[in-house]
Amino acid sequence: MKIVGFEDIANLKISPRVCYEWTERMIADKAAAFLPAKTHMNLPGNVFCNVMPSIIDTPYGKMGGVKVVTRYPERRPSLDSKILLFDAKTGEFLSLMDGNWITAYRTGAVAVNSILTFAKKNFTALGFIGLGNVSRTTMLILASMITDRKLVVKLLRYKDQAEDFAERFKDFDNIEFRIVDSVKECIKGSEVVVSGATYFEDDIAKDDWFDEGVLVVPIHTRGFTNCDLFFDKVYADDTDHVKDFKNFSKFKSFAEVCDVICKRAPGRESDSERILAYNIGVSIHDINYAVHIYHLLLQDQQAFSKLTDSDMKEPVEKFWV
Repeated sequence: MKIVGFEDIANLKISPRVCYEWTERMIADKAAAFLPAKTHMNLPGNVFCNVMPSIIDTPYGKMGGVKVVTRYPERRPSLDSKILLFDAKTGEFLSLMDGNWITAYRTGAVAVNSILTFAKKNFTALGFIGLGNVSRTTMLILASMITDRKLVVKLLRYKDQAEDFAERFKDFDNIEFRIVDSVKECIKGSEVVVSGATYFEDDIAKDDWFDEGVLVVPIHTRGFTNCDLFFDKVYADDTDHVKDFKNFSKFKSFAEVCDVICKRAPGRESDSERILAYNIGVSIHDINYAVHIYHLLLQDQQAFSKLTDSDMKEPVEKFWV
């Protein structure tokens, strides 16, 4: 069984567009996957551990895996994950893989898929709250997918993250950043609101801050439960993962994202609809990425032969925080 570290994956230099294509294909193929609900364990001090298994069909056969992700607020980064990959036909364990690169990119790609699927056509105004690794990959993939117009992106100031975020993307001429000092400034006037914050104790915005036609993508699901009650439509990547949300029965309209992608359910039907997209984070994307990465490494025999049972390497990618 090969140990695959962060650097091994980062050195493959997988493009943002390829990440998006892997994600888009997996969303369309979700119905064929075996996807139990994740096991979520809360611990004192806002610590959690999620255990996330799944089995999927891939170009390389039926593959399975388990992702374990933990959050320790005092750790940097606070989120950490590992993925165990196996061949579901033979039971052979193939790899223990660092999950941090995969988590950031697949989560960003899923968020971008929701934005491109549910936002108003030709949107240009976005607000970003929480500017860590997942927001950075979301911005990177979105900027790589939208090249026909300029995006005006408001960044909610927090410590020096907004300045660092803008600096990371200074070479992208299709993005204009504006740093704001309040949640209201970030949300009001935005056609798309993305929250990459990993924790909010309570909801963070008043109802009247959300303009008609807004799309809200709370990547870690926190902080926007008031929107459950008055937004026109709510979408999620898996029903079993959200059916126990306190307001699930009160959603005006609900469907899975895959049903919209596969034309089994309507998506946005007017520019006035307020839409909420809960990308709860399901392991089929992690396992799909892990399978593709494993086979990319396998194709490079020199790189594959260097994989050992040594410790996982630390993140080094230049925009990582």
